Amino acid sequence: MLNSVRLLVLSLLLLVIENYVYDDARFFVYGVVDEYGRDDFPDEFVFGSGTSAYQFEGAVLEDGRSFSIWDTFAHSGVPWNNGENADITCDGYHKYKEDIELIADMGLEAYRFSISWSRLIPNGRGSVNIKGLQFYNDFINRLIAHGIQPHVTLNHFDIPQILANEYGGWISRKSVKDFVAYADVCFREFGDRVLHWTTFNEANIFSLGGYDYGFSPPGRCSSPFGFNCSKGNSTSEPYLVAHNLLLSHASAARLYRQKYKASQHGFIGFNLLGFWFEPYTNTTKDVKATQRARDFYLGWFLNPLVNGDYPEIMKKNAGNRIPTFTKFESQRMKGSFDFLGLNHYTTLYVKDNSISLEMDTRDFDADMGVTYTFGTGNEFPAQFPVAPLGLQSLLNYMKEEYGNPPIYIHENGQAQPRNATLMDTPRVEYLHAYIGALLDALRNGSNTRGYFVWSFLDLFEVIGGYASAYGLYYVDMADKELTRYPKLSAHWYANFLKGKNLSATIPNIMNHVRALPSVASSTRLPLCRMTPSTRPASPFKTCKWSYFMKSDPK
Repeated sequence: MLNSVRLLVLSLLLLVIENYVYDDARFFVYGVVDEYGRDDFPDEFVFGSGTSAYQFEGAVLEDGRSFSIWDTFAHSGVPWNNGENADITCDGYHKYKEDIELIADMGLEAYRFSISWSRLIPNGRGSVNIKGLQFYNDFINRLIAHGIQPHVTLNHFDIPQILANEYGGWISRKSVKDFVAYADVCFREFGDRVLHWTTFNEANIFSLGGYDYGFSPPGRCSSPFGFNCSKGNSTSEPYLVAHNLLLSHASAARLYRQKYKASQHGFIGFNLLGFWFEPYTNTTKDVKATQRARDFYLGWFLNPLVNGDYPEIMKKNAGNRIPTFTKFESQRMKGSFDFLGLNHYTTLYVKDNSISLEMDTRDFDADMGVTYTFGTGNEFPAQFPVAPLGLQSLLNYMKEEYGNPPIYIHENGQAQPRNATLMDTPRVEYLHAYIGALLDALRNGSNTRGYFVWSFLDLFEVIGGYASAYGLYYVDMADKELTRYPKLSAHWYANFLKGKNLSATIPNIMNHVRALPSVASSTRLPLCRMTPSTRPASPFKTCKWSYFMKSDPK
């Protein structure tokens, strides 16, 4: 049975704007600083954008890459991806050189991307794939040659499927050893040029979406929770997976500090999806429920990383379903990060639902005992509500509750339908408001070090497939060359980064955007589209998924 919390979480990730028209020249003030420029931020503060390996690279059957749990999940026909997958996506594996030129032309100071474990070490452990190594070396070298900082994520929802087949992937403690060995290869091969490492992307949402709700890879859940999964246990697996992610992170961080830090001088971080939570009313019940939501969504990982253990309310409500840290593990965990990454999109308003604690069988949501709303009067609005004060509040909470650690806003952006328009004024308004909120937070003492727009290109999204587009650049999926076109937001962001007067340049930007080729009508990629004829033919003439679609352990 689908409850309102799951539907809301799914809608959060599927938000796109339908026939939404804005006055071109209108820019709203959302209670944050409205007039600012790049020079209002510290020189050492970095602005960038990003992608992830599975969503960007394509080439899933080329040069020795094996399949990840995301490949398998996308090919399972989940309805919220419209039956689509990222076999080709933006074809970043072949087009990365021109993409890096676009990144440089925009004036990005940093670029966030992930490494595909399946491309670098196809068997999950053991020998390194030379072709994969060459690809990432060249990618990093080209970024650096253009003066762009590489910010690398080690795992973005895509552990090799072969490890899921062998022992269940992240539900097994065996994953810790394999992840650390993989991280060791990355540090050894790329660490002389990469200073910023993030172990896991959105560890909280990966644990929930993949192992409680079942709407993201690997799609595990159990009745009456989740979305009709065929395997899994929603009551325990999210907690188990989160525990193994934390242990993997702490072990990889310890390895880096002992083996590489002295010579490479880099930094290790951890990333979470960071909604901000406000009480729906000022009643005591809603106020307490809001703190529970913060403890469950943020404290679930931040408390162990900062204090060495889970929040007391989680241990009380989840009982023996939440694993415990040994004293040794707790000591290793505490302080095992140099920075935190937060992916922030909007604010949620929390209502008490503590009656769920009376259920005989509970999952994460029932243990938390809350429900959410956007506070807009519409349970499922057409787009993320623009609520930049939530970002300020989130950063202030990090300062007050967790000692003001160094923070990077790793993702912030607004979705639109892919084939809507290049004139993405709503996204410009969104970015303008949130960057202003970030500046206010910095002036109030936040230790935030950087900001990354999600995403650089229109990608294959976790929820929505190709229908939902966050990119600064439009990718024409109907064109075999997958041509990139800058949207209004790309021009706006570039002008901001180059220190130009934003108000004065907007009309000229708009005229330039209008002169671009019109956006093609919606065209879906077939599930197994072959590589364009301009490139050497793939040795795989059809998508051969049979082996990698084997059921992983129940």
